[in-house]
Amino acid sequence: MRAWRVHRPGPVSTSPLVGVTAPIPEPGPGELLVAVSACGVCRTDLHVAEGDLPVHRADVTPGHEVVGEVVGLGDGVETFAVGDRVGIAWLRHTCGTCRYCTRGDENLCPHSRYTGWDADGGYAEFATVPAAFALPLPSGYTDTELAPLLCAGIIGYRALLRADLPPGGRLGIYGFGGSAHLTAQVALAQGAEVHVMTRGALARELALALGAASAQGAADPSPVPLDSAILFAPVGELVLPALEALDRGGTLAVAGIHLSDIPKLNYQRHLFQERQLRSVTANTRADSREFLDFAARHRIEVTTEQYPLGRADEALADLSAGRISGAGVLVV
Repeated sequence: MRAWRVHRPGPVSTSPLVGVTAPIPEPGPGELLVAVSACGVCRTDLHVAEGDLPVHRADVTPGHEVVGEVVGLGDGVETFAVGDRVGIAWLRHTCGTCRYCTRGDENLCPHSRYTGWDADGGYAEFATVPAAFALPLPSGYTDTELAPLLCAGIIGYRALLRADLPPGGRLGIYGFGGSAHLTAQVALAQGAEVHVMTRGALARELALALGAASAQGAADPSPVPLDSAILFAPVGELVLPALEALDRGGTLAVAGIHLSDIPKLNYQRHLFQERQLRSVTANTRADSREFLDFAARHRIEVTTEQYPLGRADEALADLSAGRISGAGVLVV
């Protein structure tokens, strides 16, 4: 099969992705073998490729927004059948017995493992996934529309929960790529007023087209005090203007797995009046089910730029340079 591997992590200009021909993987006990039809291009893939995240598996195949068809079953699988359409997301293993798992916080499991980081992912023609972590998919979407929902959508949904947005509240979104443009639609459907701060003119146009009340530069002041905000851009410098834009009692959630250093905070300007700063760490399977159920009930407009599998390196370069409007998707 055709696949891409992160051979030597480094800047995309150094070509960290290498195309290879590899054997089709065999599903282990409790696993599914999936023929990949589409795989989203996520900023976390870029962090894996560039070495912002430490190497967990040498020569790993990235990609964790995978849509495909089950073509093989490992021993003991009873929940899926050959021919089922399934999704493979970021979270692929938790221990189920630690204090975090047993209290419902499996995203914090110290033994968790991840697709495209600890195990090969969807930048390939085939991938495996534990059946317990495979996701049934809502109808009414194409495979390329579904792919970004499986991380960008799910993580954005968890970030929205962490931001603690009150009913009818004002939400600020910093950065407006694959995850943000989906999360904005969830918030709008819930009755929020959304204000977008992002660097790209095309992203600002998309934000306004989707219903945002305003769109301005990434570090520009919000036109109104914000009840909640989500930082999607992996830029620590934006934490300060985002905190400063919060109204009294507001919450800022940082959605990314990687963030550059945050400059020195001023307590009075950035944190006083009970403002809160929260991180977001992966997601639970409950988050996935809730979000995909929402997507089944509320049509989400997924803006994508499609690339054939053979141009995965180009897709990552375009993501790094901010040339993708919405979400990039590899088509197999």
